[in-house]
Amino acid sequence: MNEWISAARASLGAAREYADVVRAAVAQQVAPDGAPDPALIDRAQHIVHGFAWIASSVAALEATLDWAARAEAGGAFGECEALTLRIGFGEYLAQIASGLPMSASEVVRPSAFGTEDAARTLAAHPAVTRLLADGNTPKTRAALAALLADGVRPDEGLGDDTLDLIRQQFRAFTAAQITPFAHQWHLDDALIPDTVIAEMAALGVFGVCIPEEHGGLGLGKLAMALVSEELSRGWICAGSLGTRSEIAGELITHNGTPEQKARFLPRIADGSCLPTAVFTEPDTGSDLAAVRTRGDRQADGSWRVMGAKTWITHAARADLMTMLVRTDPAKPGYAGLSMLLAEKTRGTDAAPFPDAGIEGSEIEVLGYRGMKEYALGLDGFAVAADGLLGGEEGQGFKQLMRTFEGARIQTAARAVGVAWNAFDLALDYALGRKQFGQALTQFPRVADKLALMAVETVMARELTYFAARAKDRHARCDIEAGMAKLLAARTAWSAADNAVQIHGGNGYALEYPISRVLCDARILNIFEGAAEIQAQVIGRGLLNTQRAAAAA
Repeated sequence: MNEWISAARASLGAAREYADVVRAAVAQQVAPDGAPDPALIDRAQHIVHGFAWIASSVAALEATLDWAARAEAGGAFGECEALTLRIGFGEYLAQIASGLPMSASEVVRPSAFGTEDAARTLAAHPAVTRLLADGNTPKTRAALAALLADGVRPDEGLGDDTLDLIRQQFRAFTAAQITPFAHQWHLDDALIPDTVIAEMAALGVFGVCIPEEHGGLGLGKLAMALVSEELSRGWICAGSLGTRSEIAGELITHNGTPEQKARFLPRIADGSCLPTAVFTEPDTGSDLAAVRTRGDRQADGSWRVMGAKTWITHAARADLMTMLVRTDPAKPGYAGLSMLLAEKTRGTDAAPFPDAGIEGSEIEVLGYRGMKEYALGLDGFAVAADGLLGGEEGQGFKQLMRTFEGARIQTAARAVGVAWNAFDLALDYALGRKQFGQALTQFPRVADKLALMAVETVMARELTYFAARAKDRHARCDIEAGMAKLLAARTAWSAADNAVQIHGGNGYALEYPISRVLCDARILNIFEGAAEIQAQVIGRGLLNTQRAAAAA
């Protein structure tokens, strides 16, 4: 076994032990009786979220070690992979032991938990000491940056011919049909052209996880993550086109009646029915229990919807809305919520919302422009009698929660693609730009940025794949999916920010694509669960003794 894989494995054991100490310290404050107290968790968000970040970082180390071991077993563990492993472990172990950034200005340190002694014990572990000293160093970063500049990349093989072929296919498609045009589409604030959507549909983008008997490819979440990553490497909006189909497809596949499955799934899979998710409301945000939009059943069995929804992506061009509404106002909170499959007429530029009972106003945004965002007003919008998902009221929240694992895995994959996009642009610029007679890649601070961008993107990628594999095993993976989304979103923003810095003043110019990538990357820490909400969910879940016992 490679010496650095051995060191990483030994250090991982020490990191896990430290995470257990942190968990116990946090639990003592917010779960004195074994079950987390919501009021105490809210008051102690810094340490609860800090614990979530530590646990996510340890999970990233685990996934990265698994990647290295697979590469070694497949004969693909070379100098580039060894440097990636060393730098990644060295950096993340240092963060865990001394100070971990939850945002640009919030760092959680051992003193916050009262675990200074345990942190010193972690740092003193022989394998950790070695990686802190010889892992992430100027020398290793320079060596990796030189390899990257020569076109070498960390191993991305998955040990599965079908999955490797999927990556190749979508990388080629993105390079030919997305990347050359994405920036102009962004500048024009234009929808992704219908012709491109048709080509994506022909490749199976919208039916990756839909069962074959309903016209889909019948593949798993790992395949879906690959498709999302590669498309997002060209433009996040291309990767995001499949998100709404993924959500709708999973909702209907797992909860729909036989008639609903037969009606909608084949059309979603072939791209003739474009769905959109209609969940968020102006005053509720992540608090879905506070949804107020009403769905009232009529004498003929149909529904009329009244209320307001916001941040609805691709709403005008969508044919189907998966809509969370309150069908029983007598039941507060989640109990009165139901999911409607609300068909609508696809809009045009002249008439974006031609149906009666629905109006939409566009929300102008910094980035993420290829589908457009809308605020919707619903005033008696009609939904067919058979539009209640599963034919059963009061199940909407439960139905939706089951889809969040897949949606967050896909969001993490989109973030990985955005991070690679930023890296690609930064490296290309640094190779071509000369200052003081040499390429930017020759300057240590630029090389440092490029090396760490690549390393962290690999780590976020592998954590995302880890969550996807768990989902494909039908294991509960809400926490793992949340960790992947949390870490990958931070990685994408850091990569984009550093790529702009490498571009210098040109990075601030609209004509350079990195300006778009920066805007696109910023949304990833907000949608599909803001970073703070994500950390809250992860921390609370890991502090739950019953969940911890089940995981063990």
